[in-house]
Amino acid sequence: MKLWIYPLMVVFAASCYGTLSTMVKLAIGDGYSASEAISSQYIVGFILAFILYLITQRKLPRLYGGFKIILLAGLFTATTGIVYGMSLIYLPASLAVVMLFQFTWIGTLIDCILRKRLPTRPEVISLIILFIGTILAAGVLDVDLSGIDWRGWVYGFAAAVSFSLNMNVNTKQVEGMNTTTRLLFVSFIAMIMIAFFQSPEIIWNGKLFTEPLLFYGLALGLLGIIIPIYFFVIAVPKVGGAVSSILSAMELPVAVIVSVLVLSEALSWLQVLGIVVILVGMCIPTLAGIRRNKKRQTAL
Repeated sequence: MKLWIYPLMVVFAASCYGTLSTMVKLAIGDGYSASEAISSQYIVGFILAFILYLITQRKLPRLYGGFKIILLAGLFTATTGIVYGMSLIYLPASLAVVMLFQFTWIGTLIDCILRKRLPTRPEVISLIILFIGTILAAGVLDVDLSGIDWRGWVYGFAAAVSFSLNMNVNTKQVEGMNTTTRLLFVSFIAMIMIAFFQSPEIIWNGKLFTEPLLFYGLALGLLGIIIPIYFFVIAVPKVGGAVSSILSAMELPVAVIVSVLVLSEALSWLQVLGIVVILVGMCIPTLAGIRRNKKRQTAL
């Protein structure tokens, strides 16, 4: 049973990310800008992390070591949100999702480079299946790609690289630092980064404390900062950067399903097929890893 816990934590964290696009669209529908919604996510996320730290630790936070890892984790957490938001300005939402989901193979590539290894057969098969499933689930087969601004491609690819780097940074553990303390520092650095590129003025102009935006901030902060960072920090070192990138593909099916349920967006049979294909592709490396572990235990 323990073999399934950490992969499931990665899948659940990625599923939380899948709800964010729908919540941002709801916030826009209530008259807020995407920048204000994203800013509320990181600001409220840090506040929630700070409250969680006070309740559970009850002491002043200290950064004894691992500053570089924490700094990179915070920066990549923020830059992923920033450049992905920029890509949505130039790309159709469905195509922006496809560009973001290049993190599946980019994350595997980075992991292979860092570990000086070749991708395993299950990883290669899984990535091929995931790519096919992503194209189907995102519904981009009937999208006209002519005339799309080159900046959309650049920002979309940058979002995928940033997310992949963030995933691999999360494989690095910091000696003597628990998960709650790490969450506090990472969310603080991400909030500072967001303040330079988004809408920090929602704090002093009072918008953040109006009921609709505060509600969105709480939801976005919980599902976009607290839960995914907490779960990734615990599970990714156990699962590995490559497999975690593949398992994080769960974000797309959740994003599609939530948009259908909440926003009443249309869902085609090709998209349903794509979701099923993604789920199959996600399971391959996990099942292969569990099988290898069982063989090792049997051999011992």
